[in-house]
Amino acid sequence: MMPPDSYQSPESEPPESASPANERPPVGQGQGLSASDSPRIHDLPEDERPREKMAARGPQALTDAELLAIFLGTGTLGKSAIDVGRDLLRDVGSLTGLSRRSLTELRKVKGIGFAKAVNLSATFELGRRLAREKFAEQKVDSPEAVYELLGPEMRLLSKESLRVLLLNTRHHLIRIEEVSLGSLNECIAHPREIMHSCVAHSAYGFILAHNHPSGDPSPSRADRDLTRRIAEAANILQIKFLDHVIVGSPTGDEDQDREPYFSFREMGLM
Repeated sequence: MMPPDSYQSPESEPPESASPANERPPVGQGQGLSASDSPRIHDLPEDERPREKMAARGPQALTDAELLAIFLGTGTLGKSAIDVGRDLLRDVGSLTGLSRRSLTELRKVKGIGFAKAVNLSATFELGRRLAREKFAEQKVDSPEAVYELLGPEMRLLSKESLRVLLLNTRHHLIRIEEVSLGSLNECIAHPREIMHSCVAHSAYGFILAHNHPSGDPSPSRADRDLTRRIAEAANILQIKFLDHVIVGSPTGDEDQDREPYFSFREMGLM
């Protein structure tokens, strides 16, 4: 991703719309709507405006598009902030799909721009960190715990991502590092990259985790070979290699009877 030429605050970003959320349009404007225009948020009944609705009924009462409208603040010509949020969700499929968009992809969306793209990316990253925070005081000592921690994100990836979960002596999470991001079918990693992370952060042990975009968590020959080579390297450095978990994703009724992950430790392959 190319870095931006300069950083600018949301306040310094040129307005991209004439449809601010909950702001009254200037006198003489907005008095009529063309067939292609949608109602301004100001034209909605007060109890249907996102900010007032949230204040009165709480954030859980708002739709995803309404929450995005509050975040965006303004819409675009002929579209309210709610419409922009709704269009954005339709284009990416879901909030999860939106969270996977890069900064470069987000800033290309009409009505978003650089400052809002940065804020949106930061918001999703805070959400991911919040989801992981509870594991700081919980043991990550089972494939179920690994799947609960990483599954919601990794099962939606279109490429294979290999991550190392660094743990202390109590099996509490120190940090998670992505050591490789590969193609649709494989990710390339060398044991030294994984062991370097363990040594650099004084980890007692670690768990490997990677996803299969196909949804089938069954290990490939390459997965088995990688696990063997990393186990040998960990043994030399006397660092505990606790498990290698492959994250899959159920795709049909036939998958409902099997676990959505594969654990090398659980299957006796370590």
